[in-house]
Amino acid sequence: MLTAVVIVLVFVAILLAIAFRSIRIVPQAEQDVVERFGRYHRTLKSGFNIVVPFVDAIRERIDMRDQVVSFPPQSAITQDNLAVNVETVVYYRVTNVYDATYKVANFITAVEQLASATLRNVIGGMDLEDTLTSRDQINRELRSVLDEATAEWGIKVSRVELKAIDPSESIQEAMEKQMRANRDKRAEILRAEGEKASAILRAEGEQSAAVLRAKGAAEAETVQAKAESEAMTLRARGEADAIAMVFKALHSGQLSKELLAYQYLQKLPQIAQGDANKLWIVPSDMGSNAPWWPTMQEGMENLADIAESVRGSGAGQSQGRTPVAPPREEGERPLYRDEE
Repeated sequence: MLTAVVIVLVFVAILLAIAFRSIRIVPQAEQDVVERFGRYHRTLKSGFNIVVPFVDAIRERIDMRDQVVSFPPQSAITQDNLAVNVETVVYYRVTNVYDATYKVANFITAVEQLASATLRNVIGGMDLEDTLTSRDQINRELRSVLDEATAEWGIKVSRVELKAIDPSESIQEAMEKQMRANRDKRAEILRAEGEKASAILRAEGEQSAAVLRAKGAAEAETVQAKAESEAMTLRARGEADAIAMVFKALHSGQLSKELLAYQYLQKLPQIAQGDANKLWIVPSDMGSNAPWWPTMQEGMENLADIAESVRGSGAGQSQGRTPVAPPREEGERPLYRDEE
């Protein structure tokens, strides 16, 4: 009885082991390659799968998602014989499990080597400046070549990116010097353009200021000329009025010849005043033969008599007497016409 129980337990254990080896659960986005007696049999999809234990063997589990592989820096020579180190990143995806397993030993290593060789070919046809500025073109050419070459391996290359392009240290120093020279040149150009613009603006400002000054001076001269013209007009009008008034006074006052002769003699010294007067001319009849000289003498004598009478009237007033003008001699002419 005990032996039968042991046999049953052993049989159940064998059945459980066979069942465990027969069940295969594959995760999502992954596939298993199954070989039977060392030969490809089938591919297990995601989910629950059953295989024959001790007959079917899982060769490899392959991830069907997009993979990213960063390759170490690769040395390349440009068309102008300059060495650069290029670091690339490849995005790929397995599209055929059978081809990726049996047509290439290690598809990751194959992609890396293929990318390195293609990169050297592409960069070898460009100079350093194009290499540094044409990353998109290099990416497109690399992706096209890799995608075509890896299609028979069951791999799809979706993108290729250049992470870094590093020239050698000597080239970097030369590039830095060139960039510094370009920056200095650009700064000098900008400074020269600024000075040019400043000079133009300054010249325009000076021109405008000169025009405004000229306009102001012209307007000032015009106003001054108008003022002088008006002043001369008023002065001439005043002199004309004064002459008219003098003329009227002369004709209406009925001045005697003796007074006019006396005033004439008083004005003669004023004519000779001034440093600029080097020569002055008097009438030729200024001597005692002048026709007005007797009249003048007579007027001067009358003035002397009047002055003496005024002094005498001052003394008479001191004695309480009223001064009396001295009588004129017979035939003596009066000094003013009002005394006639």
